[in-house]
Amino acid sequence: MKKIILLAVFLLGISASAQERKEPTVSISFENESLATALAQLKAKAGIQIFYPDSWIPEKQVSGNYQNTAISTVLEDLLDESLLNFYQLENGDVVLTRNSMIYSKLPEGFFGKLAETDQNIPAENEEETLYSAPVLYENTTSSNQEVQTVRIGKENRRNNQSRFRLSGHAYDKKTGEPITNLAILVNDSRTGVSTDIDGYYEISLRPGINLIQTKSLTNENVTRRIIIYNDGSYDLQLAESLEQLGEVQISSNADKNVDNANTGEEEIDIENIKNIPLVLGERDIMKVATTLPGISTTGEGSAGFNVRGGKADQNLILLDDAVMYNPAHFFGIFSAINPFTTGEATIYKGNIPAKYGGRLSSVFDIQTKDAATDEFQGEASIGPVTSNLALQLPIIKEKSGLMIGGRSTYSDWILKNLDEPQLKNSTAFFYDGIAKYNHQINENNKLSLTGYMSKDRFSITSDSVYSYENRIATLHYEHRFNDRNRGELILTNSNYRFNIDYENNFRDNFNSGYQINETEVKLDMKHILSSKHQFDYGVSGKLYQIDPGFIEPIGEDSELLPVSLSREKGLESGIWVADDFKVNDQLLLSAGVRYSLFTALGPDTVRFYEEGNAKADNTVVSQEEYSNNEPIQTYSGPEFRLSGRYYLLPDLSLKASYNNTYQYIHTLSNNVTVSPTDTYRLSGYHIQPQRAQQYSLGLFKNFENDEIETSIEGYYKTSENMLDFKTGANLFLNEFVETEVIQGQGKSYGVELLLKKKAGDLNGWIGYTYSRSFLKLDGEFREERVNSGEYFPSNYDKPHDLSIVANYKLTQRFSFSANFIYQTGRPITYPVGQYSYDGSEYVLYSNRNQFRIPDYYRLDLSFNLEGNHKLQKLGHSFWNFSVYNVLGRNNPYSVYFVTKDGEIEGRQSSIFAVPVPTISYNFKF
Repeated sequence: MKKIILLAVFLLGISASAQERKEPTVSISFENESLATALAQLKAKAGIQIFYPDSWIPEKQVSGNYQNTAISTVLEDLLDESLLNFYQLENGDVVLTRNSMIYSKLPEGFFGKLAETDQNIPAENEEETLYSAPVLYENTTSSNQEVQTVRIGKENRRNNQSRFRLSGHAYDKKTGEPITNLAILVNDSRTGVSTDIDGYYEISLRPGINLIQTKSLTNENVTRRIIIYNDGSYDLQLAESLEQLGEVQISSNADKNVDNANTGEEEIDIENIKNIPLVLGERDIMKVATTLPGISTTGEGSAGFNVRGGKADQNLILLDDAVMYNPAHFFGIFSAINPFTTGEATIYKGNIPAKYGGRLSSVFDIQTKDAATDEFQGEASIGPVTSNLALQLPIIKEKSGLMIGGRSTYSDWILKNLDEPQLKNSTAFFYDGIAKYNHQINENNKLSLTGYMSKDRFSITSDSVYSYENRIATLHYEHRFNDRNRGELILTNSNYRFNIDYENNFRDNFNSGYQINETEVKLDMKHILSSKHQFDYGVSGKLYQIDPGFIEPIGEDSELLPVSLSREKGLESGIWVADDFKVNDQLLLSAGVRYSLFTALGPDTVRFYEEGNAKADNTVVSQEEYSNNEPIQTYSGPEFRLSGRYYLLPDLSLKASYNNTYQYIHTLSNNVTVSPTDTYRLSGYHIQPQRAQQYSLGLFKNFENDEIETSIEGYYKTSENMLDFKTGANLFLNEFVETEVIQGQGKSYGVELLLKKKAGDLNGWIGYTYSRSFLKLDGEFREERVNSGEYFPSNYDKPHDLSIVANYKLTQRFSFSANFIYQTGRPITYPVGQYSYDGSEYVLYSNRNQFRIPDYYRLDLSFNLEGNHKLQKLGHSFWNFSVYNVLGRNNPYSVYFVTKDGEIEGRQSSIFAVPVPTISYNFKF
């Protein structure tokens, strides 16, 4: 077996007097000379020999002017920013070495220490760091495969680090595309990292020899012997792996759920959601999210999400770092996020990283794919109500590309078959489009731009047309300063608007709506201080501009008067710093603090009310006018983000976290579910910002080599200044809305269980949540109290929530999938009696949310037929056959009451009261 032995110690017999002699000097200058030429000139000028192989000398230009300068100083300058070191012999001659150094003195007790370890771990004192142990290795692994050896960095006498950092990118050898989620394992251990969406990785290695191995589903697996002398970089170029496999196990981030410090973090596998049966065959990232513990909706066909007992407006939904205010199409049945153009989706519902701010409950961080830069690619689907197309177009080969995607619907026919009479006579149309341009300027700089637009237009009645739209634009500029520092400058703009066109035969035709616009600038920096400390820090500023509402008469005969509420403006700023601190192999801490600041800006009119009386039009004592951009009210405070992980066993960890958050924007609605007609208002003089605190604790364990994940996590959350409405409140076009709203307290708690099998013929997960969510509205005055000022269940309090998602692979081409969902019915306020007063009949209602609608459950089934797996073909296709609501369960969409013959009768409407079969065809090329 061939061995390569590199001995870093030779040239014995050096006398002590040689160390004391005066070093010779030289006078020489260089002007844009090649390094090889400069070394030759130095040899001739100084009259010495310099020994080295020509192949070691890099192509670089050097300049310098030296007068009576020590030869060693000249050499240090010439060899700077190269991998070459040098050693001066007693006669003045020089020997160049690559990566390593030559030493003339062994530290005391060296051979004893060398016997203790086969790696060079630099000692703490200076004398012991003057020697690197010989690097000895075999050129094969235990599997007798020859392994490529890569030397990283240049040895430095003054460097006493016990770990060095290796970073780089992984690229597809053929296409040049970054390889995401590539697992990189070290020394056949559980230690490792995975590449991010840009193919970037960072890993900490011991000095000396390390074996790294890659694990990937789509690319070849390779082993590299890394001999590391200092921090450095190494890019991996991997060929595509196209061989047909009997079974594939994805190892990337296999133990992330146990290893990282964050509680309540979930990642959605975008590619594999195609196997989950969903309504009308449309892949839906958001609907998959609701099958995870702690995330639910108020009902079928409703937009918005409730995370750990929070309101729907307490979720920060980001598309390439820009806020998406309404991520739903078609009454909430479809998501406005295109799965074909999405690369990653991460949900934070426990410990929210410090770089995120402005919401209380969760963050949905959705990142779009980078376009391929080598070859044209695409993906398309055709379903019963929607079609989807995404294309990736190389612009500059291996440097830049453009991705475009679009979806549209032809959904009117499905409305005609719904059980709800109003929806049966309705029309609906939506579309969304996205474009992303990414450009790799050079190794250290990258630019990307994203544009997104969606629009919905629907008519529930014959005289009203509703429409709403999202518009998003983002710019990302990434810069790598060096191996330890990276930064990203982010500029985003989000716009959301809603509109109603009302026309009938009377003189009250109108156009009404509102819009919100926000612009944010963010600087996000990352610094790796050492193998134990990784810092994330930055600053952001966001400008809100809200037009709360307007109404304009249509036609000359309209008797309505135009009304337009004053624009609201606010500036939200944040500064943060966070540290991932590896205390030891068992304990990992993530500690961050964010300082949040919000200022409400003019122009605005602020009213002041009588003390000792409720805020009402008849209790106004004065008012004050604020000019444009004049500060009206400022709120601020620190937000702490603390979490930790402790290994009880190698595959069992205990995690705990605490965080507190501020939110300065509120929705105004007296609907149970999220509605496009909900309007937004900012905190100001009379409306306080919402605040929340959350504590969580959980156990995380993996089985069967990380193939099976299990976790149990509990949380407790308290909230302040939750915005709600008074009984009988009028919120529509109300300029002084503080007279109609109440701010109260909230609390929620729960336990979440998750069992997930990630690989094998049978895979999927079971998620169960027991949770409670309560609200307390106890104002100073009677009209500000609800349910006598006691805690009562919130509209989204659903104690039991069970989801089962299962996939079974029959063969490489045939698979079956099933969903089962069960949820406790949401709270509702019922009429409980009637009474007469002054000759009129009135209905007496129960306490708010005293009763519940019937429980919800649903079973879905699907069959997936993959195309053949031939290597030489145009593309890959698959068919999906699914049945939504197989049992035909008549789950309630809403419960309402009518008076008939003097009696109050309850009625129930449903969205999908019958099984809904679907066939969709998908093609990827």
